[in-house]
Amino acid sequence: MSETALPVWDADVAVEQLYAAHWRQLVRLSVLLVKDQGTAEEVVQDAFIELHKRWGRLRDPERALPYLRQTVVNRSRSVLRHRAVVHKYAARERPPDDAPPADAPADQQAQRDVVLTAMRMLPERQREVVALRYYLDLSEAEIADALGISRGAVKSHASRGLAALKSTLGPLMEEQS
Repeated sequence: MSETALPVWDADVAVEQLYAAHWRQLVRLSVLLVKDQGTAEEVVQDAFIELHKRWGRLRDPERALPYLRQTVVNRSRSVLRHRAVVHKYAARERPPDDAPPADAPADQQAQRDVVLTAMRMLPERQREVVALRYYLDLSEAEIADALGISRGAVKSHASRGLAALKSTLGPLMEEQS
């Protein structure tokens, strides 16, 4: 997936263009991490607001999309940390809102639930790498940039994450054949 080329625009126009082109995929990324559609939308909206505030300090407008991705991942992590603290002191965790669309076929929804459950079982970094690689189709370099890790770490996390998913989803994959 190639980065959207941005001419030199003011913050309003640039952020509007990025929002129109990338909002949906950024929300989906955050949903994979925070497991809640509403929270994911808030995370992404906050990321766009932050980008707009900092637009004048952005040295290279071409870096806006990677900046947004990294902001979404970081804010999603913050949401998860906050949830952990709330859970620790509240003695119960609010159930995630993974409600399917009303028109989703039941078998597809069941498969989606199994895959999401398997993704949730992955360690945080593996889940992030797998989501960025196979959902957003980012390159190793783009993932490394978004997460602030080396390309070697991206390869390692992706390999381990996929192996864990194959182990967990093996029976489901065999049913599909």
